Amino acid sequence: MTASSTTREPPIRVLVCEDQELVRVGYVTIFSAQADMEVVGEAEDGRAAVEAARRLRPDVVVMDIRMPVLDGIEATRQIAGPDAPRPVKVLMVTTFNVDEYVYEALRAGASGFLLKDAPPADLVDAVRTIARGESLLAPTVTRTLIGRFAERVRPTHSSRPARDEVLRHLTPRELEVFQHLAAGLSNAEIATELVITPETVKTYVSRILAKLHLRDRVQAVVLAYRVGLVSATDD
Repeated sequence: MTASSTTREPPIRVLVCEDQELVRVGYVTIFSAQADMEVVGEAEDGRAAVEAARRLRPDVVVMDIRMPVLDGIEATRQIAGPDAPRPVKVLMVTTFNVDEYVYEALRAGASGFLLKDAPPADLVDAVRTIARGESLLAPTVTRTLIGRFAERVRPTHSSRPARDEVLRHLTPRELEVFQHLAAGLSNAEIATELVITPETVKTYVSRILAKLHLRDRVQAVVLAYRVGLVSATDD
């Protein structure tokens, strides 16, 4: 056995949830063609998606928003939301580029959001990104998209002690990284700002997520807005 074969990462286990058979088959074909991915199941309605996610425990669930029986947002809430006993990562896919869908998807616990007309390469990259624990939303849209969402649910000034309770877990350097992350900077951009390596930034981000009990960067950004660490109107 060669050294490379012993260190090879296990494939990303993907569950495809889409009611249109042609689209679903297309997704399955795309993911199955990737050496680092394995399609572990399919579902054609929201209820089946919830049951399959709980049974199969995939690394990433690709979920359509408009699904019969149970819509994709409610299905996501049940398998990725705050009340999910063992939350999984969900990539929401839709034909509708509407802010409200994005807000609801994030509120439900989705880790990312992608339009159906995105190129196959973007879809594959999105699954890999979410599997790594990062958000799909590009840094360029983080402030306008997640920022507006988080402003809706920001607590009042009287609840600021909650901010201190959250941030006391972080070291000064971690807090600095957290602020840059919340502003929508990528790891490479944060590294440039702080004059450290991208690998070091990645380590800091992992520590931040672990300390704050967050699943991915989307949750970290939303939390930063919610506790008032940053504002959608900040420069």
